[in-house]
Amino acid sequence: MESETPDDIPDLPEGTAGSRALRFILNAASGAIPLAGGMLSASAGAWSEREQERINDFLKHWVEMLLAEMKEKRQTILEITARLDMHDEKIAERVKSTEYQALLRKAFRDWAGTESEEKRKLVRNLLSNAASASFVSDDVIKLFLEWIRDYSELHFAVIGAIYNDAGITRARVWQKLGRPSVREDSADADLFRLIIHDLSTGRIVRQHRETDYAGNFIAKQHRKGPAVPKGTQRTMKSAFDDDEEYELTALGQQFVHYAMTDVPPKIEFKNPRAGAPKEEPGS
Repeated sequence: MESETPDDIPDLPEGTAGSRALRFILNAASGAIPLAGGMLSASAGAWSEREQERINDFLKHWVEMLLAEMKEKRQTILEITARLDMHDEKIAERVKSTEYQALLRKAFRDWAGTESEEKRKLVRNLLSNAASASFVSDDVIKLFLEWIRDYSELHFAVIGAIYNDAGITRARVWQKLGRPSVREDSADADLFRLIIHDLSTGRIVRQHRETDYAGNFIAKQHRKGPAVPKGTQRTMKSAFDDDEEYELTALGQQFVHYAMTDVPPKIEFKNPRAGAPKEEPGS
């Protein structure tokens, strides 16, 4: 299957016409990479004709990457706009606020971490909900953006499995993900341990704890295990332990509400070039 090339990327010239390629590159990347213009302009005079051909080919792929990223950002902005009720004065003021603009800048500054369509949707949902809801502070929203940047899709799949089944064990999470049984010393088992560790230390999931009426956690009472007969070989706790129960923290639950819950579009954008039938005048 051929890779799709954006229509607005012209063919870059070869040979001594490298200066025109540079001009296009610098225009396309304007503001994206500070000091890029100066560095490339200073280097252009030192390139031989053969080197310019190679550089042009490299720069063409670089521009394609930049334009693809801009296309993703543009699509995300349109989808966010479609999900906001701009007739609501609170939402309109929120979108124009410096605080919300800071969230947008952070999201797009960290865009390199949004390496998949699934993560792009998480960012879209988060920014849409951050504009229309105020259950958590903007500091928490910024933390959620960092989670999207740093964690993998498998992390989010584990969060979803625990959210839908509070009190679930690691063994049941693994089964819920549809993963086959693996050895305890396998790479998959190590990966699963790492994911549970990441989510636990990140204050997203925790082992289930009882609370009192005021919300204070009640300390667990340690029980003595049964005596182990002599000669019996001890083994470490399984990565797929089926005893200890897990649940989302308050932060984890809010992350699900903000980033993993889609806001239905209020309006629909239609592409006039998508082949939709045109209405006849007077119809």
